[in-house]
Amino acid sequence: MKRRAVTLLGPAFVAAMAYVDPGNVAANLTAGATFGYLLVWALVLACLMAMLVQYLSAKLGVVTGETLSGLVRQRLAGRRGGRWWRALYATQAVAVAIATDLAEVVGGALALNLLFGLPLPAGALIVGVVSILLLQWMRSRGEAFFEALLVGVLGIIAIGFLSSLLWLPPDPAQVLGGMVPRFDGAQSVSLAAAMLGATVMPHAVYLHSELARERHARSTETVRRLLHVQRLDVVIALTVAGVVNVSMLLFAAAALRGATVDSIEAGYTEIATLVSPVAATVFAVGLLFSGVGSAIVGTDAGAGMVRDLVSPKLTPTVRRLITLVPAVGVLLIGLPPTEALVQSQLVLSFGIAFAVVPLVVLTSRRSLMGEHRNPPALTAVAWAVVAAVVALNIAVVVTAAAG
Repeated sequence: MKRRAVTLLGPAFVAAMAYVDPGNVAANLTAGATFGYLLVWALVLACLMAMLVQYLSAKLGVVTGETLSGLVRQRLAGRRGGRWWRALYATQAVAVAIATDLAEVVGGALALNLLFGLPLPAGALIVGVVSILLLQWMRSRGEAFFEALLVGVLGIIAIGFLSSLLWLPPDPAQVLGGMVPRFDGAQSVSLAAAMLGATVMPHAVYLHSELARERHARSTETVRRLLHVQRLDVVIALTVAGVVNVSMLLFAAAALRGATVDSIEAGYTEIATLVSPVAATVFAVGLLFSGVGSAIVGTDAGAGMVRDLVSPKLTPTVRRLITLVPAVGVLLIGLPPTEALVQSQLVLSFGIAFAVVPLVVLTSRRSLMGEHRNPPALTAVAWAVVAAVVALNIAVVVTAAAG
């Protein structure tokens, strides 16, 4: 890869932080411990979907110089009853932002509890405040610094979770068997949806357009060249994130299958018992960096969504508190943290279509994208992704009602 192209990489690595958050840890560990290798196919498919969706978001930001949430606001404002449509859309977007911060803040709090014995509410406050302060500090030093630091955090997370496979490698034959699409009851469907929501993160879809726009706003490169770089950026960054996610599931399938793992805390204990205390500590450190790093990205994304869809008059701090406070509140009232994590991912899975449908529509329009609009084949694949997401969400509702 040419050195000049390397300097243009970055936005996808920031977005990729959303793909290795504590919600992923909870969903992947639960899936592996409960069903072994059964849902490997669902996770791999979700990672491939994420690559396509994140590229389209970056493409939208580069070509139009606008954010996805900003363009949605403009389109809704032009409809009859636009104020109500915008209010409804904003409501689900804020719910997505809250569910995102819930997973990240709760996950970071769990890591602090496992490593240092801190009470969960105190840990949540620490993670929330640290994420706000770090985001402001990193942003004040420019986009390149912001991206570089988060690339480093992503690297630490990757090492932390990938090293788990050294202690207990997965069975290659069972991994291949897990690539055959199938389910085993309502819980496996629900977990597949949670894994999808944890992988194709709606807030990352909104955020990537803004990251690409800000990163390349003053670039002297041609749009075609920038789009080529965006593809490389997305493939590299999300391959790293995808490998980390799959490694979590494979480790749980190999080490925790049949164990009573109904929470991250139980998973930590089982790892310490069945593998080693060192492996458990590495897992907890990875979870901590995952919580703090993804909280920074989630806070940034949530603030942008609230700005575009609720009100640009709200200060950045207020916008960030809107999504962070409920996450701390969940722990203060004593809800089981791992259950809250998994359920938050289900909420996110239902929010995917609200982000991806307008993304596909907008990037397919010649009036907006000009010569860079999606070709028919790409549009068809993108609509297939939407159909798969909606079908899985419907399956969750149907199986829950039947059960």
